[in-house]
Amino acid sequence: MSTPETPRPPVDAAKQEAFAGEVLDVLNKSALALLTSAGHQCGLFDSLATLPPSTSAEIAEATGLNERYVREWLGGMVVGGFLEYDPERRTYVLPPEHAACLTTAAGPDNMAGMMQYIGLMGEVEQQVVRCFREGGGVPYSAYPRFQSLQAEESARVYDLALVDTIVPLVPGLTERLREGADVLDVGTGQGHAPLVLARAFPASSFNGLDQSDSAIETARGEAARSGLDNLHYTLADSTRIPGEYDVITAFDVIHDLARPTETLTAIAKALRPGGTFLMGDIAASSRLEENIGHPFGPALYTFSVFYCMTTSLSTGGAGLGTAWGQETAERMLRDAGFESIDIKTVEGDPFNVYYVATQP
Repeated sequence: MSTPETPRPPVDAAKQEAFAGEVLDVLNKSALALLTSAGHQCGLFDSLATLPPSTSAEIAEATGLNERYVREWLGGMVVGGFLEYDPERRTYVLPPEHAACLTTAAGPDNMAGMMQYIGLMGEVEQQVVRCFREGGGVPYSAYPRFQSLQAEESARVYDLALVDTIVPLVPGLTERLREGADVLDVGTGQGHAPLVLARAFPASSFNGLDQSDSAIETARGEAARSGLDNLHYTLADSTRIPGEYDVITAFDVIHDLARPTETLTAIAKALRPGGTFLMGDIAASSRLEENIGHPFGPALYTFSVFYCMTTSLSTGGAGLGTAWGQETAERMLRDAGFESIDIKTVEGDPFNVYYVATQP
């Protein structure tokens, strides 16, 4: 006996047309993201910010780039609204209002640098599509540029805000570091955070821990060039933390890990009595409905599918992705043994929240 089909509501033509326009906008802006990434990597935005209205040949000469590629890139930037164009003089100019979020001088406000992740995700697209069909994940080794991109992004934030804004989120931490403390940065990558802190607080000892051979090698090279004697790096798994520390930090890493629960437990055990764990992680909810309208909502879910979740799943890990949000983070910190947890935000940083967890 067949069941009658539920009648479908009539199509709202205006709604259909409006949504089609939004999808077209997605296509155009995705293309602009790749052009923006290329412009950032080639130094075009930084050069344009210093140049008067210039022709494509003048811009190519100033940047040392191929004029034909520069001219086509400029065309995309003009029709995309990034640059202004004078057709009579055939000159291009970057308005200062646009340079404020496209140049290296913009620091953490430089959104052009973030566009590099779009290209990175495109490099593994077919591997991710395979995972949709077969399960599993894309291994960390498939992202050879990830460490360098993370280092660049971290430098923009940490050079400006780590010492003067993020550390003071923990009451008394600045004074403690000035007096001398043992500090560990878990999932340190190429180690820029402990490098910045070691320079600012010479009385304290800083160590960065990561399981990536190449990242630790790069970090050790930077440490050697810095001449700092209070900075060291350890190649180790985050679930096996050697030694004890007064302060442990982890910035934008716990949700990526294959074994976040075990890592948080190891961190709690490695802290001395009265020690502090400062964790920076994604500013989002564990509940989908609360992320609707998030200014970076689509980007967060895309980064999860194309990196955070899939690299964790590739090792048989938890694959938390966007399931890791404030609610899950608080629960996992308490399960690890932290009783006192304060959640802090930093003005101008919509990506992250900071958790201050203290040992009894």
